This record gives sequence, C-alpha cells and structure tokens, in this order.
Amino acid sequence: MSLDSIAERSAELFDKCFGHPPRWMVAAPGRVNLIGEHTDYNDGFVLPMAIERYTVIAADRNGERQVTLHSMTTGETAAFSVRARVARGEPAWSNYVRGVVAGFQQRKQRVHGFDAVIGSTIPFGGGLSSSAALEVATATLLEAMGGQALDPIAKALLCQRAEHEFAGVPCGIMDQFTSVLAQPNHALLLDCRSRTATPVPMTDPTVTVLIINTNVRHKLADGEYAKRRAQCQAAARALELRSLRDATPKALKSARARMDPVAFRRARHVITENARTVQTARAIQAADWPSVSRLMYDSHASLRDDYEVSSPELDAVVELAQAIGQEGGMIGCRMTGAGFGGCAVSLVKTEAVPRITRHLDDSYEKRTGTQATIFSTRPAAGARILK
Repeated sequence: MSLDSIAERSAELFDKCFGHPPRWMVAAPGRVNLIGEHTDYNDGFVLPMAIERYTVIAADRNGERQVTLHSMTTGETAAFSVRARVARGEPAWSNYVRGVVAGFQQRKQRVHGFDAVIGSTIPFGGGLSSSAALEVATATLLEAMGGQALDPIAKALLCQRAEHEFAGVPCGIMDQFTSVLAQPNHALLLDCRSRTATPVPMTDPTVTVLIINTNVRHKLADGEYAKRRAQCQAAARALELRSLRDATPKALKSARARMDPVAFRRARHVITENARTVQTARAIQAADWPSVSRLMYDSHASLRDDYEVSSPELDAVVELAQAIGQEGGMIGCRMTGAGFGGCAVSLVKTEAVPRITRHLDDSYEKRTGTQATIFSTRPAAGARILK
C-alpha cells in the first residue's frame, strides 16, 4: 500500500471515528539496516536507509486534556490524560506515543489533548523499526500541533528515550535517527558515537533493495537484546574500554584469556562489523558490488555464529540467496534487525527482481513451511507533515 493510500484510509477512519476530517496528517518511515547490526549501542557504525513503508497519524485537537488513539493495525483504542506527566499504560503499543508526549512535557512544551488514528504499512516485529516510526510520527505531529519544530537530533534522542523509558527497550540511536534524518535515494553512514550522519548515494537504478520478511518471530528474542548489550559491556570492561568502538582485533586477541568466551565472541562480532560497515559504504559508493556481496554474507555469518541472533528461517533465506549468486542477479543478503526472526535484506539487480522474488517465495516456503512476504524499496525520505 502506498503512502497516499494509507494516508487516505487513515483520514477516512478518523472521520468515521470522530465525526470530522483530521486537521493534521504526518508520516514517518520504517528503516532497513543494510549492514552494521548490534553496533549502534556500542558507539559503532551503522548503514541504514528509510524504506517506503510508513506509519501515518491523522489527528486533531479535541478541546480536552485527553489523548484518544485508535490503531488501524490492532483495532484497539487507547486513552490517557495529559493534565499531569504522562505515565506508562495499556495497551502496550500506546507506550510509544505516551513516551513521546512525556518527552515533550519534560521539555516544558504544552501538549493539548488530541484524537488520532494511527495507520501503518510497516510489518510489526520484522526488524524494520515500526516502533521508532510510531515515535517519530508522534513527535512530528506534536511539532505540527505546537507550531514549533525541534532540532532534528534532539527530536531523535527524545524518541529514543521514549523507547528506553516507556517500552523498556535499551535501543541505540539508529532507528530514530534514520526515521528523522533519512534522505531519498541515500543510505546513512551513521557514527553512533559522534551522532554524525554521512549520506551515501544509492542512485544506481540497476540495483534494488529487496526485503524478505520470514514472518517468523521467536519468543526467545524478548530478553535477548538486553542480554547481548550487557555482554558487550562486560567485554568492554575486560578490555578496559568505555565501549567496544575503541577495541581492535589485536587487543581482543590479547585479552582472550581473561575474558568470558561468550563475551569474546560478542566483541569479535562488533569489532569486525564496524569495519565491514565502513567498507560497505565505500564499496556502494564505488559500485564495487563483489565487495558488497562478500561483506554482507560475512556480516550474516558473524551474526549467526558470534552474536548468535539469527534463526533457522533467516539462515534459510541467506542460503537460498547465496545459491542464486551474483550471476543470477543476487548481489548479497543478510539478516537485518535485532534477529531471532524478522527480515533479511538483500541487494539485487533490478532486472532480476521478479525472478528472484518468485524463486525465494517458492523455495522458502518449501524449506520452512512458512510463506515469506517480499517487497522491494527505494531509499525513502524521513518524517514529514502531510497536511
């Protein structure tokens, strides 16, 4: 569904729910990370891009000190007061909105009561950052309602804090920064320490980003993100460093004897992934697709073996992609997102997209018994006010 279509449906449902058209409409994109997984919370490098899948909010003030939200995705309605500092509540998805509203309150910005309908074309739980898109869309709406735009970095950090404090997910900065700062036809080489984003052109029409959603999400993932983060912090302490960003392969090798074996493997992934991410940005700019291919597959192997966040379904997608090979139009493929299911991302030759999509669709279902959802995308723009 296009952005125009989901915006139109959201506006129609708003009119049906609240009896008049919305005054404001905003959109924020999901994102896919081309490479650089589990490096953002280690002050490392990531290479994400916004995708042509969006969260849209249609809204208007209601003259009260209450927020009423209706989700097109779940069919649920949530309501909370803004008379005092907003707190966590139910349903769980409303906390992404609550956290952003609380962030605006903390900045001493008055938040009026409003009614809203939330629509989305971003797969939930697929590693494409549906939560950050909802946070950033909410912040964009509050900017529009208040007539005052935040500094883009401050806006992204406010949304990240909402995820930490209201959703309980200690995420890095990548998701929110991408949804705010993304440029069309560019990826972002994001330095998560300095918070600088360098646009990486992706204007070659002969190369397309193909996203394969395994439609599997293992419950094991629920507590594993925080566990991996703690393991990385333990590895940094063993290396006597503030973060793994400063670690080198040589230093890691020297410290192996005094380091927990699991922490060692986690650190090895982060160190090598940082290097791969910078190399991939350069290779994309140079249209060096053989190097991009090698780096993407090496990244997946590291996530599978050292970081242990892949899944049988993700491994199946990557194995099927490797079997197609560059001669078949498949440049490279790897898991993307936190892992344990969700999506794989691939770069493919544009002319081969229909053929590769059919092959992966058929082969994945035969291998796993589950049907994948596959779609292509161009690098999209960040959050915006539609109306």
